[in-house]
Amino acid sequence: MFKRLALPVLIAAALAAPVQAQSKPPLSQVPQIDDALMAIAIADDIRKRCDGIGARMVRAYITINGLKSKAQSMGYTDDEIEDYVTSKEEKARMKRKALAWLASQGVDGADTAQLCRFGERQIDRNSAIGRLLH
Repeated sequence: MFKRLALPVLIAAALAAPVQAQSKPPLSQVPQIDDALMAIAIADDIRKRCDGIGARMVRAYITINGLKSKAQSMGYTDDEIEDYVTSKEEKARMKRKALAWLASQGVDGADTAQLCRFGERQIDRNSAIGRLLH
């Protein structure tokens, strides 16, 4: 009789035990999210600063929503996502990251002419940045 009761008691105890939260890295440390958001930020800067280069706003919107869905599927809450994209510290970090990445591509992000030429090359290459521009 003890054996028949033991399994249900163990199952009930396991189900009643609090679920330990899995530790997630900050979204800024999730490359598939952070790098894609950086591409969006660079494309946005290009479209704002470069005459003749516009944004594919629908595509950008779809990309942003896809990133949000991806983050949610990874267990991030709407509040965590919102904090990540609206935090002044995160925006400053993203700007530094984007400028460093541009520099690694031979582009001075402060030089509008260089940035615009880079944007045109990205459009021609149909890169992640270029797909957000026209």
